[in-house]
Amino acid sequence: MTQRLKTVYNETVVPKLMEQFSYTNIHQVPKLTKISINRGLGEASQNAKALEASIKEISTITGQRPVVTRARKAIAGFKIREGMPVGMMVTLRGERMYAFLDRFVNLALPRIRDFRGVSPKSFDGRGNYTIGLREQLIFPEVEYDNVDQVRGMDISIITTANTDEEGRALLKEFGMPFREN
Repeated sequence: MTQRLKTVYNETVVPKLMEQFSYTNIHQVPKLTKISINRGLGEASQNAKALEASIKEISTITGQRPVVTRARKAIAGFKIREGMPVGMMVTLRGERMYAFLDRFVNLALPRIRDFRGVSPKSFDGRGNYTIGLREQLIFPEVEYDNVDQVRGMDISIITTANTDEEGRALLKEFGMPFREN
């Protein structure tokens, strides 16, 4: 299962992109570098249980323990002091990255209510794609009964593409369901 996307990349995506963008060298073809999953937890400064539950959820979804991010400076308006936990992040590479992308595209995204595709405009100008999710319940690994609160997360897919067009073509070949304008 985990090797599936890697095989798809080598056997179908590379030749298709080489033809589409007329690359002369196989190393010019864009590829996935990493997937970064990030979750901000404003309530973690007051509620330690929220932090623990969130760590457990992200670990279940990604198969890797997240790093807790802490506040760099105190902000009185948000009741945050320096060093307080304010979020968490996971960086997936290699096998786990491909396994996560496979599950995300084929299992999680179709479970979103009223899903018509993801926005093709969320590229950063360098071929990297970021999508924000409103709830963690779209992942089949998360059990509805164990969720104390619905929380979102940001998923960034980092590629070696030079332009948004190349990045979009790469993700489209991996099965990312982009919305038609």
